[in-house]
Amino acid sequence: MRNEGTGTWPQRRARLSSGKTAITFRGRATTYRELDDRVTRLAHALRSLGVGRGDRVALLSTNHPAYLETLFASGLIGAIFVPLNARLTAPEVDYVMRDSGAAVLVHSRELGEIARSAAGDAARVVLDGPGPDAPGYEELITAADPSRIDEPVSHDDPCFIMYTSGTTGRPKGVVLTHGNIVFSVMNAVIDLDLDSHETALVCAPLFHTAALDVVALPTLLKGGNVVIEEGFEPGRILRVLERERITYTFGVPTMFDALSTHPDWETTDLSAIRRVIVAAAPVPPRTLRTYTERGIKICQGYGLTETGPGALILTPDEVERKLGTAGVPHFFTDVRIVDADGREVAPGERGEIQICGPNVMLGYWNRPDATADTFTDGRWLRSGDIGVADADGFVAVVDRLKDLIISGGENIYPAEVEAAILEMPGVAGCAVFGVPHEKWGEVGCAAVALEDGHELDHARLVEFLAPRLAKYKIPRSLLVIDEIPRNSTGKIRKDLLRRRFA
Repeated sequence: MRNEGTGTWPQRRARLSSGKTAITFRGRATTYRELDDRVTRLAHALRSLGVGRGDRVALLSTNHPAYLETLFASGLIGAIFVPLNARLTAPEVDYVMRDSGAAVLVHSRELGEIARSAAGDAARVVLDGPGPDAPGYEELITAADPSRIDEPVSHDDPCFIMYTSGTTGRPKGVVLTHGNIVFSVMNAVIDLDLDSHETALVCAPLFHTAALDVVALPTLLKGGNVVIEEGFEPGRILRVLERERITYTFGVPTMFDALSTHPDWETTDLSAIRRVIVAAAPVPPRTLRTYTERGIKICQGYGLTETGPGALILTPDEVERKLGTAGVPHFFTDVRIVDADGREVAPGERGEIQICGPNVMLGYWNRPDATADTFTDGRWLRSGDIGVADADGFVAVVDRLKDLIISGGENIYPAEVEAAILEMPGVAGCAVFGVPHEKWGEVGCAAVALEDGHELDHARLVEFLAPRLAKYKIPRSLLVIDEIPRNSTGKIRKDLLRRRFA
């Protein structure tokens, strides 16, 4: 084949596993032979809509097999896939459509109103049957040419553009090449020891790199079964874990907390699970303990959209020994921790985590200045996260550099304080952030969400934390709020808390 990219993966896997189930969705199984045929037909259908090499194809939906099919089909013809966050508002979708210059927008009927207002001159395709003014996805595939396509696509060509969450301004399009995806996927396959018998659950959004590059694509590369759920509802997910005998999945800490506090947690058969990966936010010790007690190896990972996303991984055989760290660098990835002057720090010292490797992005779409600002020494990507490595090289992710609170010359790491507060009975969630102070420059404020029937005041908070934290780390004020604001990946929106309360 002239095509060296990810678009050929269904064809290559169908040669080995044609009758095996590739994707399970809404109770229907799609074999690798069927997936290969659907992807080929969809590639022809995209061509019929005017899509050519380098053109962008966007998709707006909750989790759906179309995420994988459209990525592969775009790759077959040298086009670039643009998965859109299904939680974006119409103006936000409009911005991403204009910024990416997408020629086609595939969307669910549910999000049709947003899609129509944001599509502009782009052709639209409706996932759930033809719309009044757009063709249907299934109808296009059925009617399309099934003949082979073999366009020259290299590892250096862009595969997809994944837009960041944009909590500090307009979102930026992270350009990941076919080579980036190959090495991201191989990192997961090698370090997590994935095999062809995996039944992987995708319930985190496929418009983020973790669900796509760490769960779905590695499983398909190995010939396993990807079970796709449209969303996350704890009771339903527990039933799926048991019924489908799920061996592997990914989630953020809030998702795993929701599962473990559900009434069916203790009675659900989870014995098929070989590993679960948790990332996107610091993992509270209580979450790690809860899963360890059920015999589940909950492996902490760390990475960014810009690294596709893997940078660090705590493998199953090291979970008990190094519980609480995010592990060591992935097989094909290098990580260093540096001080403010760019010098590597010694074990036990805090510094910024920086990453390099073949999984690290090509750059930001049409943002050369932002790309240059993100890299240092020509190849190291600055994460903006603070980490500390132990003598064995296992890295604990301490906090976000921008979230660091400097109070009277002392550094306060909010994640450490949050972990302590989460040990309090009745605390459902918390976020610690800095607020201005005349004497100390900045002090901590704790925003806390409580379980039903519980109350908390500042005096009780101080009383609980006093034996556990140095006095300067204890928040000087307390806010009790209904819910901790988070983005779609589970990261706490401290920018919103600062704007509302600082």
